[in-house]
Amino acid sequence: MKRRTHHPTRRGQPLQSQPKEYKHKPHPKSLSDTASSAIHRLSVAEALQTLHSTPIGLPQAEATKRLGEFGFNIVERVERESLVLRFLKEFTHLFALVLWLAAGLSFYAEWKEPGGGMATLGFAIIGVVFINGFFSFWQEYRAEQAINALEKLLPHRVKVLRSGTITDEDTSNLVPGDVVHLEEGDSIPADCRVMESFSVRVNNANMTGESQPKARNADPSTDDNILEAHNILLAGTSVVSGHGKALVIATGTHTEFGKIARLTQASRSGISPLQQEINLVTRIVSVIAFGIGIVFFIIGQLIGLPFWANFIFTIGIIVANVPEGLLPTVTLALAMGAQRMAKRNALVRHLPAVEVLGSADVICSDKTGTLTEGRMTAKILFVDGAQYDATPENLRSIGASHRPLMDCAAHCHTLKPNSHVQDLSPQQASASPASALPVFIGDSMEVALAQMAETALENQANPFLPTLDEVPFDTERKRMSTLHQTTNGLKLYCKGAMECVLPLCTHIQTASGVQTLTDSDREISSSAQNTLAENGLRVLALAHRDVQAGYNHGDLETNLVFGGLIGLEDPPRPAVKKAVEQCHTAGIRVIMITGDHPATARAIARDLGIVRGENPLVFTGDELRKLSQTQLQVALNAPDIIFARMGADQKMHVVEALQNKGSIVAVTGDGVNDAPALKRADIGIAMGLSGTDVAREAADMVLLDDNFATIVAAIEEGRAIFANIRKFLTYITCSNVAELVPYLLLVLFRLPLPLTIIQVLAVDLGTDMLPALALGAEKPEPGVMKDPPRSRNEHIMNLPLLLRSYLFLGAMEATIGMMAYFYVLWGSGWHFGTMLTSHDVHYQQATTACLTGIVIAQMINVFLCRSPQESVFSLGFFTNKYIWAGLAIELALILAIDYTPLGNEIFGTRAISAQVWLFCVPFAVGMLLLEEGRKWFVRRRVATIPL
Repeated sequence: MKRRTHHPTRRGQPLQSQPKEYKHKPHPKSLSDTASSAIHRLSVAEALQTLHSTPIGLPQAEATKRLGEFGFNIVERVERESLVLRFLKEFTHLFALVLWLAAGLSFYAEWKEPGGGMATLGFAIIGVVFINGFFSFWQEYRAEQAINALEKLLPHRVKVLRSGTITDEDTSNLVPGDVVHLEEGDSIPADCRVMESFSVRVNNANMTGESQPKARNADPSTDDNILEAHNILLAGTSVVSGHGKALVIATGTHTEFGKIARLTQASRSGISPLQQEINLVTRIVSVIAFGIGIVFFIIGQLIGLPFWANFIFTIGIIVANVPEGLLPTVTLALAMGAQRMAKRNALVRHLPAVEVLGSADVICSDKTGTLTEGRMTAKILFVDGAQYDATPENLRSIGASHRPLMDCAAHCHTLKPNSHVQDLSPQQASASPASALPVFIGDSMEVALAQMAETALENQANPFLPTLDEVPFDTERKRMSTLHQTTNGLKLYCKGAMECVLPLCTHIQTASGVQTLTDSDREISSSAQNTLAENGLRVLALAHRDVQAGYNHGDLETNLVFGGLIGLEDPPRPAVKKAVEQCHTAGIRVIMITGDHPATARAIARDLGIVRGENPLVFTGDELRKLSQTQLQVALNAPDIIFARMGADQKMHVVEALQNKGSIVAVTGDGVNDAPALKRADIGIAMGLSGTDVAREAADMVLLDDNFATIVAAIEEGRAIFANIRKFLTYITCSNVAELVPYLLLVLFRLPLPLTIIQVLAVDLGTDMLPALALGAEKPEPGVMKDPPRSRNEHIMNLPLLLRSYLFLGAMEATIGMMAYFYVLWGSGWHFGTMLTSHDVHYQQATTACLTGIVIAQMINVFLCRSPQESVFSLGFFTNKYIWAGLAIELALILAIDYTPLGNEIFGTRAISAQVWLFCVPFAVGMLLLEEGRKWFVRRRVATIPL
């Protein structure tokens, strides 16, 4: 039994894997290849001859032979690196190599000087490397599922004519030369050339972006672009209405569908801007850490320190300057941002995309289903010389005064009824409650007309009266007519392009009755048609007439009564216009890239505010092919530009040109044809409800509500995430200075080491982590969407950040830690120049005081880092609940380190008195006041300097 569904292209199942003994060999492959490039220009007989086939199909033996030669009709995978190799690469990037080196040095030092805790340090660093490596690999592995979705889109079974006998074959067994039977609701399993057509219309939206179904027939075509030829069917699209036979001309990866699959695999999105920034931070920090380490190792040797003691201290300096918690903190902060985005209906599939969206300065958006709702609806009616909006009130009024017009809209179609809720998708069912208009299966334009008639006639219409005769639609006639038996006798209803319907009319329907159609009426109707078309509407003319019994079929479409014009639109989504305006305010350029008609694209773009000038630059796919890369990049400087009639590779070409100009590009889309551009973009955004599986799997982010406006909310979150990463980067680098100073004092002044290496790790991977994450949960600051996108050349770690964290906040933290250290050491009777063993109780208490002083400073610092220039008092101490949770855990950790036997044993600490804590408090308050003074100065004097 043939399966039918309203979305046939999404009912497919995964195809079987290709056996090893079958390999693809050269053959007439795709529509653009020389062997088949002119097949649309040939007659059916000539097309059959080029593929050595017959009208009754191939013999089974020949089909089996071709299957062995050409291979299965499946989407093949491009060979990629093995999973093992890709997994290992996650542990060999720059930051991982730095940590591996630090871990190796730690184990080497432990081997030379056992008992120093260096092995614990080494194992902790390795743990950090593995956590990040596993997470990154899992993210990349999930992103590669796009090809699976491509396979699922193809239908599973198809009716094939073999030696005159119809057989039900698996689509993977199709070969070039096969003859297939297709009916309404079927998915098209391969690229085909039409042999017979009975009112066949296809939905090419998945492949071309064209929102309107297209008629297909068997006549030779003169189109230059074979993809638009009226006798070509594309794999992965669907038959909206009618039935027919078609000749398979390309299968598997050689179809246009397969080309897109290969583009999707071949177009790697590359490293994200955030990943580039993290790599840059890694390089900066590594140079600082190893540079300082080497310098002080040389100084230590010059002043006579023992080699191994000097070597271990050098490792301590390096470890103190490498923020081991950077990658886990960034990863978790991005995950928290992704959770906030999910609450705003933006599902993030690739974590770096969370921040990338905030830096995007161009959004390339598809039209159909993205900016628009992806459905047709009646917008304007031109009746009896007057124009009306298609409001329910106007429709009911017109239905009462011009009943034949609405009867024509209700009956002249190829729709099928669908009253079974279980046949609907969840989205359709939720959008079609019992009280809503009936649900129809078929062409969206005809659905719009039928639903308009239902409203106008107050559900009195019967849109499924038996059709007694039909003059089917074709591209030459651009109209169709159906004959029905009504209570008032036989009625012929006709609809089509006005230039093809109006010449057949001799009369016009008015409110007072049928009158003779005058030249003035024709001029007025033509003018109205032009006005509606200029507004981006698809215009249909409706006509009717009474038919007598014993009619001649050839005379049905004569002496028609002109009823009026209907302007249909694919309506823009309600919130898109405001979202586009917000994008302009935020300095983000919106460019429409669609497969639809240029006039429609221009009208929708103007209506939504995407173009605001009088003469936007409009490029079609054919025109784009004639441009060089340089010419395209120059053309993109135009303030208003639209791309229409674009193919999948051309969309990706535009994205690449924008990236070459230095833009960070976000691409939205929902169809198969959008997948390569989605993957190539800096961030791909797919529609969750209406989008195909291919688009969703190729994207970095999915809009759960299909609302373009959600992108604006996600951009706001993305910008906040960049600011938050900078905040906690400032926070964790401040403690690096406090961890470094003890080693400098050791080398320069021969002091007992104030902070051991394992205690450094306690700060970096312990007490600092949760407060830093709390900074990642800061809400977007007011006015963030009024600022332009940051430049691709603007780095997270810039000079103002380094000066503030290292020379100002970090210096104050180091002072607090060292003051606590000397407070305990001098209180115990220690004298300058006296060296202490690592097991000395007073020494352990002094290092504990230093560690505690740094943690106390960081507990104050987390509030200071919430904004580089806004006062902590204006931000409020309780507006971020995560900070207090982080501080509570930080306090619990330092208490456990200071006062529990296990903490003392692991970290080499010893319990300190409450007086040490009280001693540190005034210094921490002083740090708060000094930073508040700096912020006040910034706000008053140098507010434009980004610190």
